Amino acid sequence: MAASPGDPSRSTLRDEQARAELTPLAEGERPVALLVAVAVAALLALAILAGVASSHDLRRHGGSIPGGIFLTLVFGALAVGMYRKRYWAVLGFEALLAFQVITASLGLIVASTLLAAGVCAVSIGLGGWLFWKLVRIMGRIQATERQPG
Repeated sequence: MAASPGDPSRSTLRDEQARAELTPLAEGERPVALLVAVAVAALLALAILAGVASSHDLRRHGGSIPGGIFLTLVFGALAVGMYRKRYWAVLGFEALLAFQVITASLGLIVASTLLAAGVCAVSIGLGGWLFWKLVRIMGRIQATERQPG
């Protein structure tokens, strides 16, 4: 039986059903995956800042002080934004996670030791897990933002 041109597609109906099933985040609710993402972003910001402060010759290692400060600010802003449950921050962190998973996958291809392959595999697994968990949280943040009042 063919659907009429004005009827919504099955994928549209599934999307609407999935959105209807999302429960908005409560006032002080921060799911575990969101707190993990906040902690990872904050730790990365602190690690980059410590690296910038402790290395007197970053240029020789392919870095720069302004670049390190910029990355510190980016990861710090992402941590604060995710803690405040801002959609843009979670989306930005997800983009960085996707890049990390792709980079680790490429690293796995060229890994020359079992240790390197193991580190890449763990990085892919943890990054992929966090990415997957944050997708639903992003939907719940959007559902919270769409609530009246």
